[in-house]
Amino acid sequence: MIVLTVDQRGSTYAADRVPEVLAELARLTRGREGLVVPFERTVGDEVQGILAAGRRGAELAVDIGLHLLRDQGWSIGIGVGQVEGPLPTVSREARGFAFYRARDAVERAKTRSRGTSVAVEGPPPGAADLRASGDATSGRPASGKQAGDVASGDTASGDKVEPDLAAEVEALLRLLAAVRARRTPQGWEVADTLATLTDKPGRQKIVAQSLNVSEQAVSQRLRAALWQEEEAVRPVVVRLLAELSCSVSSEPDAPSGPSAEAGKGKRKTKRAKS
Repeated sequence: MIVLTVDQRGSTYAADRVPEVLAELARLTRGREGLVVPFERTVGDEVQGILAAGRRGAELAVDIGLHLLRDQGWSIGIGVGQVEGPLPTVSREARGFAFYRARDAVERAKTRSRGTSVAVEGPPPGAADLRASGDATSGRPASGKQAGDVASGDTASGDKVEPDLAAEVEALLRLLAAVRARRTPQGWEVADTLATLTDKPGRQKIVAQSLNVSEQAVSQRLRAALWQEEEAVRPVVVRLLAELSCSVSSEPDAPSGPSAEAGKGKRKTKRAKS
């Protein structure tokens, strides 16, 4: 599964924005099939939610991540791994590798600059049984392949190199976030209006009429905003994250014992300054 841990930046000196972000997350996830356990405050100014493995959960994770990064007030950790069942109704009562990884990811994200403060953690490359070999939505191996097959490249010595999907997803998310962080208010005005007109023919003409500008002006703003480039890359990020989330079916149970309890405590420990 996919766990998102979201922490407010600069919370030591700012007002508590958790109620605001929870309301926004409720709006973003309403009616979305990828949500498994709703977002809630876990501790301090941190919120957490559980999303499904596969395309729908990955799509929702990318949408949420980019939406919150635009605000530049949040650090986002995405953890991919097993979550122990049965699932509770609140995320703070759940445990599993996905939570430990989300914790590690959000701590790394806090070290990044505003607007690109996102990190992704998943199983080590080659540790899972379905790496790039099957249907990223169902987790089934592709026809003619076994569950252990992987997508990899040959080195000069003939060795196979496992792709680090978590690192790839993180790199693309940060790239998209950086592009969006440089978008002008005029570019956002056009992009946001287009987003409300999904699958409608003649969208740019409708946007031009809505904003009382020419279609040429709309096209110029979209080019400057790198909107088409973002639209082309987002499905790639979703596919890679879906693939990663479906590659953990053979992962062992979450660790238990003293080390696990220490990690669990870390997950609930607030840093003095974020």
